[in-house]
Amino acid sequence: MAYARALRVGGAVAACGGLLLGCTGGGGGGSASPPTASGTARSAAASATPEMDPAREPKTATQAQTLIERVISGPELFGTGVKRATPYESEPGQWAVLGDDCVWRLEPLPGDALATLTRHFEVPAAGGKGAVRLSATVTVHRTALDASWEQARMLEEDLDCTEQTQRPGERLTGLQSLSFARGEGGNTSGDDLLLETGQCVSDTRGGPYPYWWQQAVLVSVVAGTSVCGGRGRSEQELNSLVAEVLPRMLLRVQQEIGRSTGSTPTPSTKGGGS
Repeated sequence: MAYARALRVGGAVAACGGLLLGCTGGGGGGSASPPTASGTARSAAASATPEMDPAREPKTATQAQTLIERVISGPELFGTGVKRATPYESEPGQWAVLGDDCVWRLEPLPGDALATLTRHFEVPAAGGKGAVRLSATVTVHRTALDASWEQARMLEEDLDCTEQTQRPGERLTGLQSLSFARGEGGNTSGDDLLLETGQCVSDTRGGPYPYWWQQAVLVSVVAGTSVCGGRGRSEQELNSLVAEVLPRMLLRVQQEIGRSTGSTPTPSTKGGGS
């Protein structure tokens, strides 16, 4: 059983530009195109690649938690109308593990990770449309190599488990993944980027609805976002919620632990940072 990222929420994927470029979906049946960032976020991310300063990287759990609080998204980063879900934050010292049976379970944080936090959000149901579920996760590892291993394990697990059970009555189906190193597929924000698309299905919320997840590594930090659609929600509507969130969180990482090489762009946010 391999360990994985913190708990995420809950199509075919065509070759695409990844996190910062457009991408078209591979067909019907609820499949969806991964989110695309706006020109503002794309240009900022492309220019904001300072050298990382080892002296500024967290060395203790307390330092890691402080970094996470400065980096992770709040509801305002997703845009207006996004609310805190209940529960809002994950339990300290725990993250989710994907078992060989493709079922997610909470386990203690492994020794190579200093701290992790997942926040859950929602767009409430309104106007005949169903609720949308969103998440943001940031994990700080002891070393950049540890962070890279998490990313590699996640790709392997996603390839092995194209259908996953998040919790009783909630499933992810038809999962397909793509991975991009820095400079590949439009990835200019992270050392490595992993994209996943599929559908989310719930015994209570219905479905299948479009599901997107993206996770990037920057030195010892791993950050990710996800969205699970709802009844009547268009792909364009979902894309507008998540397109810029991960690039902005990665810019915050650069600002916190990057070595100064001149002015560092400040990411534009919808209402400020968390």
